[in-house]
Amino acid sequence: MTDTTLDIIAIGNALVDVLSPTTDAFLAEEGLTAGAMQLIDATQATALYGRMGPGREISGGSAGNTVAGAAMMGARCAFIGQVAKDQLGEVFVHDLESQGIEFTVPAREADIPTGRCLILVSPGGERTMNTYLGAAQFLPPASVDEAQVASAKVLLLEGYLWDPAEPRAAMKAAIRMARKAGREVALGVSAVFCIMNHLEDFRALVNDGDIDILFANEEELLALTGEGDFEAAVAALAPKLPLLVATRGAEGATAVKNGERFHVAAEPVARVVDTTGAGDLFSAGYLVGHVQGRPVAECLTMGAIAAAEVISHFGARPEQDLKALIAARLG
Repeated sequence: MTDTTLDIIAIGNALVDVLSPTTDAFLAEEGLTAGAMQLIDATQATALYGRMGPGREISGGSAGNTVAGAAMMGARCAFIGQVAKDQLGEVFVHDLESQGIEFTVPAREADIPTGRCLILVSPGGERTMNTYLGAAQFLPPASVDEAQVASAKVLLLEGYLWDPAEPRAAMKAAIRMARKAGREVALGVSAVFCIMNHLEDFRALVNDGDIDILFANEEELLALTGEGDFEAAVAALAPKLPLLVATRGAEGATAVKNGERFHVAAEPVARVVDTTGAGDLFSAGYLVGHVQGRPVAECLTMGAIAAAEVISHFGARPEQDLKALIAARLG
């Protein structure tokens, strides 16, 4: 096995988030379900953007958020995703590279623009996400460099990107590369609709032993297993994985590693402002602890600290020094 120069390499949607406060009345007028995530086309994106209130643009994308948080905690990271040669594409790449995150995929011509996620944030912090994938859905398999994948301790796959054919082929190729190099593969299943669209694929990845670490929230866990409650879902899935990590919002998070179970409470938050990116940052904290060789309970705590920070403000990228927050808590 070759030495590693990266801790985490992630493949995901290269998106810029546009966040705007909303009301229940506006969601009802637009026919949107509060707290849901849906894919929209370019026409829908333009129309919804025109009706939203003033927004704030912040680089996002689930796996991109995770590596951004991980890099802030000192991890060596790379990201594989597709942007276009346009303003939002330049913003996305700059935000990653300014944190020292490797990004080598060439931008494509802007006939299809860089993807964006229109996020409507309710007063209680719940987010309703409307995603136009744009250029992100055309990530080619050739963008995955085998040497780069082999140089990372963990390959992280974003479930949202499993839908389009080209990125799905790219992720399958990356799994083969990581397996060949003896690296770990992590999967964030991302959302219930992703699971339902690709239930057999996701189950096959687990059953075939292609996934070492699986991240899911409670609803996603139920969808993936078909079970009716959390405990039954954990019991059904955990034996099939070296490591299962399940988040439950205010009820904390649970991990099962090689049959041993761990749990931590959620970190206290004075006020929940925006839950966008909570799961992404939890994964960041956990993975950083994991690649550092920390005990599972500490990894869970690191995830909880990172998630608590990001839900205390607008946007899915941390604003406080996560490394300092973790050092103050865990040393």
